[in-house]
Amino acid sequence: MTVPNTPPDPAPADVQGPHGVHDARDAQAVPDAASDPFAPPYGATALGHGTTPLGQRLLPEVRVGAGVVVACLVAGLVVAGLWAWLAPKVPLVVDGDRILYADPEGEQRAGADAVFVLICLGAGTLTALGAFLITRRRGGGIAVALGLTVGGLLGSIGAWRIGRWLGPGNDLIGEARRVGNGGHFDAGIDLGALGALLVWPMTAMVVLLLLSAAFGKREEDPPPYWAPVAQSPLGAPPAGAPTGPWAGPYPGAGSQPGTGTGSGTGH
Repeated sequence: MTVPNTPPDPAPADVQGPHGVHDARDAQAVPDAASDPFAPPYGATALGHGTTPLGQRLLPEVRVGAGVVVACLVAGLVVAGLWAWLAPKVPLVVDGDRILYADPEGEQRAGADAVFVLICLGAGTLTALGAFLITRRRGGGIAVALGLTVGGLLGSIGAWRIGRWLGPGNDLIGEARRVGNGGHFDAGIDLGALGALLVWPMTAMVVLLLLSAAFGKREEDPPPYWAPVAQSPLGAPPAGAPTGPWAGPYPGAGSQPGTGTGSGTGH
């Protein structure tokens, strides 16, 4: 039931967009936030539609980082064996009920630390080089750096512990009883400066940074602002032009720029 003499609703007027004149039916396609408060903003993607879940994006990074850590742990076994083999041993001698240094002026203790540092320098360089070459195609990422840091530290600690176990025994009393009075034996190897455990991860980070800066994957630079714009065919929008209900008409698509008329005038 309508009120008498009520004029009909006026036809929707044309909507003037930023690029030209469009029919009002195009404007009705724009979602109205006032009518639907739960609708996503115009141009935004609703949650769960067209987006990648966070877990799927982080899973490849976690795999890369875990692979780097495992490789460092395996390299730590090699470092432990080399340290137990190359580290200078501290000679001891049994004199009655005493255990004395056979060479009181020797530098074997400091030599063991130096050998460990040198081996860790090589291990950090090799692990960083290998990780960079394997992940260069994907552009590296924070997972590679984090994996080298954690893996290098764990590898150093493992090499220290395993190297002590592989070297001479630490039971001095038992060794003295075994060799008897006047006998010689070697003391167990150990680190006098625990700061040597940081050499591997620090070396790996420095080498990775240098390799990434010199040979890393680089993104293409955008063209300069004075570069000529490629001409597109008539009727087709140029590359990079906005699209959607608010995009204006282009030359050759039934309108002329600056005339305010086109195929979407609704006439």
